[in-house]
Amino acid sequence: MPKKKVGLVGCGTIGNQLAMAVDSNKIANASLVALFDIVENNLQNLKSKLHSSPGAHSDFGTFLASGADIVVEAASQDAVRTFGKAILEAGRDMMVMSVGALAENDLLVELLQVAAKKGCRIYVPTGAIAGIDAIRSVRHLLDSVTLTTTKSPKALAGAPFFETSKIKLDSITKTAVIYDGTAAEAVRAFPANVNVAAVLSLAGIGVDKTKVRIVADPQATTNQHEIVAAGSFGDIRITVNNVPSPGNPKTSFLAVLSAIECLRSICDDGMRIGS
Repeated sequence: MPKKKVGLVGCGTIGNQLAMAVDSNKIANASLVALFDIVENNLQNLKSKLHSSPGAHSDFGTFLASGADIVVEAASQDAVRTFGKAILEAGRDMMVMSVGALAENDLLVELLQVAAKKGCRIYVPTGAIAGIDAIRSVRHLLDSVTLTTTKSPKALAGAPFFETSKIKLDSITKTAVIYDGTAAEAVRAFPANVNVAAVLSLAGIGVDKTKVRIVADPQATTNQHEIVAAGSFGDIRITVNNVPSPGNPKTSFLAVLSAIECLRSICDDGMRIGS
């Protein structure tokens, strides 16, 4: 089968790992044809690591004209808002890493409408959690879903939440709950930390009904996500302890591996396990 041509938006930690996976043939039926980042140094640094020679673009229009079959967003929620519609309008499939943007219902509806009109698809990796197949299978029977995320304070630094909160991360000396609310608010307050809340909400009962607790633990050496879902089917309890991604403690390594596996699944016409 012909290889799928992949375009990459965002040349940071996750973008680097995805690009290297395609470049090293870990995703056999994919070829990397184009990179996009508004920061020229990010573009050139990543391009210099690759054996292949994808185009490196800081102009989005030029990037979009590169002929990619699928565009992988690995930049930010703002990138999804800014470029998502244009990607789909161009008839490209899109894989979204910054899933928190899809918690905005108006944006999600718009993107789905464009995708349907253009005959393309939007893919969402599972990310740094497990059990999404199970959550989807019982979504119509769910009464409650709660996600508790525990991270080191340094992994939470820089979140918009702290612009208005009185909480000072450097003063936390023991485990403390710093957020307790809906997934809708969590993905806005912690856009780089709890994209998993958006994934869980999309698979289950929505961002307004999914509850999120964020815990700062100075002793934490992993990024932990605990899911508790209950309903007339019974209950599901899942705990995942993730090693932080090399070079970025805000991102779990599993999130990167999940993205690679999602792209592999898209590019492979063979057997598919799970939904």
